[in-house]
Amino acid sequence: MKLEIGSQAPEFALYDTDKNKVSLSDLKGQNVVLLFFPMAFTSVCTTELCSVRDNIGTYNSLNAKVFGISVDSPFTLGKFKADQNLNFSLLSDFNKEASTAYGTIYTEFVLELKGVSKRSAFVLDKEGVVRYAEVLEKASDVPDFQAVKTTLEGLN
Repeated sequence: MKLEIGSQAPEFALYDTDKNKVSLSDLKGQNVVLLFFPMAFTSVCTTELCSVRDNIGTYNSLNAKVFGISVDSPFTLGKFKADQNLNFSLLSDFNKEASTAYGTIYTEFVLELKGVSKRSAFVLDKEGVVRYAEVLEKASDVPDFQAVKTTLEGLN
């Protein structure tokens, strides 16, 4: 299912790397950036998330809470977060429910892996309404972070 701009974002409840459950409803009142990515420790995912890390001040100044989401386990994501010194939360969608609800899941990925998140970016406003949605078919592509920032600027 493709999420349309202006639609209500699907609810989720996922565990972060500290084993805390994070739900979309808990984030009401904040602008949210959701970055789905295929797999921890892969080159493009590392580059993408380290870029966000290096620019987290921009997201903070735009009153946005950033979350990286993949189907990796919370334990794998915890190691990845520590190794890369990531300064934002990573959420485990191990059961693939959020990736499916957001229309961002491969039926088959490299090495015949099934159910891996597509690289995607969503900006949600303070009411959980989708204001930006980009789902990439090629895992080697990265989201248009300038468009993400422009969308966030328009929400403030």
